[in-house]
Amino acid sequence: MAEIAAEIDSRFDDMLRVPDDARADLYRAMRHATIGGGKRLRPVLVFATAALFNVDRDSTARVATAIEAIHVYSLIHDDLPAMDDDDMRRGKPTVHKAFDEATAVLAGDCLHALAFEVLADPATHADPFVRAELVLDLARAAGPAGMAGGQMMDLAADRGGFDLATVTRLQALKTGALIAASVEAGAILGRLPAEGRTGLRGYAHDLGLAFQIADDLLDAEGDEAVAGKRLRKDGEQGKETFLTLLGVDRAREQCRMLVEQAIAHLHAFGTEADLLRAIARFVEERDR
Repeated sequence: MAEIAAEIDSRFDDMLRVPDDARADLYRAMRHATIGGGKRLRPVLVFATAALFNVDRDSTARVATAIEAIHVYSLIHDDLPAMDDDDMRRGKPTVHKAFDEATAVLAGDCLHALAFEVLADPATHADPFVRAELVLDLARAAGPAGMAGGQMMDLAADRGGFDLATVTRLQALKTGALIAASVEAGAILGRLPAEGRTGLRGYAHDLGLAFQIADDLLDAEGDEAVAGKRLRKDGEQGKETFLTLLGVDRAREQCRMLVEQAIAHLHAFGTEADLLRAIARFVEERDR
């Protein structure tokens, strides 16, 4: 995971060279958000899935960087005063604090555009049909039927009244959609037909929900110094979460069960899927 994180940092470093003109702060803001820190879970999932099919490493890294660009854009916008109004992210000031709100909005916009520029580039894959499928799947995962739709539901969650089914749907969109897109991207790169992706999709679905339950537990019980961001905010805002609806003990048990289910979905694969299995266990045990 550390090796992949370093490669993603290097890719962003190459892509986001600061120009000698009035756009300099925009590039600095994008670099501030993308380089250093973070679990790089989504890129690792791309690498782990693509490795099942012996995909070229450069193609894999380009796709992983594109998906991470979408993830980082969402964090920049999520941290804005109009959204969660957070001051810290990945152990450093959020982009609107390090720069300003307008620059943060534009930095997020540019990372969103950069993701699709990278996926559509022939350098990512020689087959235009593969590139088109990568673009289509990520666009769906990032839009109103995916991450952004889940973020809208999350804003409404501040008003309370959500039941378990609604919170599960919210998190399947806000968090799970991009996790699923990361696994799907590896399968697309490997030219695995859609009908052969059932197990991987089941893995991604359960992993996404387990990740969010672990995140809720971390928000309630974690150490801010280790997490690198403000915690306890869900409780302060009165949001309905897996913890408020299930309680700590049931939520922790549900997370464990989802991790085991995710691993079980990989039964058709041998040792080549051990990294995917390790990622599932990491999600349950993480402290940041």
